[in-house]
Amino acid sequence: MLSNPVVDAMMHRASIRKYTDQEPTNDVLETLVRAGQQAPFAGQLGSLLLSRDRKTNPFNAPLLFTACADLHRMERVMARRSWTMAASDPAMFMFAVQDAAYLIQNLVIAAESLGMGSCYLGAAPFAAKRIAEQYKLPPRVFPIVQMTVGYPAESPQPRPRYPLSVSLFEDAYPELTDEIIDDAMAVMDAGYLEQDYYRNAGALIPLAEECEETYTYDTYSWTEHMCRKWGQWLKDPKSLLEPLEACGFDMSPNPKR
Repeated sequence: MLSNPVVDAMMHRASIRKYTDQEPTNDVLETLVRAGQQAPFAGQLGSLLLSRDRKTNPFNAPLLFTACADLHRMERVMARRSWTMAASDPAMFMFAVQDAAYLIQNLVIAAESLGMGSCYLGAAPFAAKRIAEQYKLPPRVFPIVQMTVGYPAESPQPRPRYPLSVSLFEDAYPELTDEIIDDAMAVMDAGYLEQDYYRNAGALIPLAEECEETYTYDTYSWTEHMCRKWGQWLKDPKSLLEPLEACGFDMSPNPKR
């Protein structure tokens, strides 16, 4: 494949969970955020929260960003134009999630280009109430994902990815046969086993009590890990719908407003 500094930064990125004591300057911070803002958007419906408190930030990172779906700001703009929001919350929330994702990913690539590292923290939506209280969020602002950023004190390898055969579909989505899926699974599992990722992380998800454990760290890898996550966790949609409601989003078929 082709190579240039931007592509190289993207291809070599890995999650960083150990950071040096070096503090990013205000110029660096401004560069990161401005690069994030230059991402494509539906309506600039994303915003960023920032904590510089190493004592409370995960991994003692110097920067903790929280990317939010932000309808509050847009509704304030509309009010100044004597408009009210008519679009449904599910529709607007989808656009806002897209904008927040574009924003934080641009920031990640900018950080890589400046010699920094980062780590996504995907549980933010389920901690929305705590985050809202911490940052005094107004209604209609919802945390989508958090991101630690700083100067890396480790150099982990980039993690494996699915082959293009199950990621890029031209003209039509193909039949994913057992053989195709098995080949893709083998790529992912072999890559993680080679890096001894789950043993080093001590991250073997336990099975329900009635299930017999047949895996060890010699065989436990990415596909089994993902299956245990999505096959056992988050069964109740209220785990996400309730935080959304608490932050002022109505996802019901018959919204109150």
